[in-house]
Amino acid sequence: MRTTPPRPQLFAAGLLCGLAVSVFGAGRVSAQTPNPTPGPKAAPGRTDAGRPPISPADVAFMSGMIVHHRQAILMAGWAPTHDAGPAVRELCQRILVSQRDEIATMERWLREHHEAVPDSASPSGRVMAGMDRPMLMPGMLTDEQLARLDGARGPAFDRLFLTLMIQHHEGALTMVQQLMGTAGAAQDGFVFQSASDVNADQTAEIDRMRRMLAPLSLQ
Repeated sequence: MRTTPPRPQLFAAGLLCGLAVSVFGAGRVSAQTPNPTPGPKAAPGRTDAGRPPISPADVAFMSGMIVHHRQAILMAGWAPTHDAGPAVRELCQRILVSQRDEIATMERWLREHHEAVPDSASPSGRVMAGMDRPMLMPGMLTDEQLARLDGARGPAFDRLFLTLMIQHHEGALTMVQQLMGTAGAAQDGFVFQSASDVNADQTAEIDRMRRMLAPLSLQ
């Protein structure tokens, strides 16, 4: 006579097997799938990711630095047409490449955080926001200074370019200091890294430009 195993025991055995497979599978997935770590362009400042939110100072810094870089690109772009010397042309090419890249990443950060990107056509873009009266951002050239640089050629262009670009870079360092001195600012990883890069890169370029300017000043 054939005996049939009790159905409760079969159900329990099947449940245990299912749980074992489920637990084993879950463990295997977690072992194979690393925890996602947001990169510098992944909007790391959101509170739902366990990170501090971005601050108004962060947005102001990123927006202002975009405008600041755009003026440096304008100045550096004159080197070939204004008979700049080889050393100044090389420096200008480095500025063009590095600051265009930084503008692109800063614009992307603003869009990811649903913030407005500064209008490149705006004539008042060099003016600091929130001021009772118009005031240029630190280091930004006036229209008169730009006109003088545009009118210079050869060694005169080199000397004036280096002098004004040192002023321009020093202004960027001031903007970094203002950001870092603002309570609650630069807590976002990408903002902090961007400010640190600006500080390091432009400090090094200031030193280089001062060395380049010294012999030109004697001519």
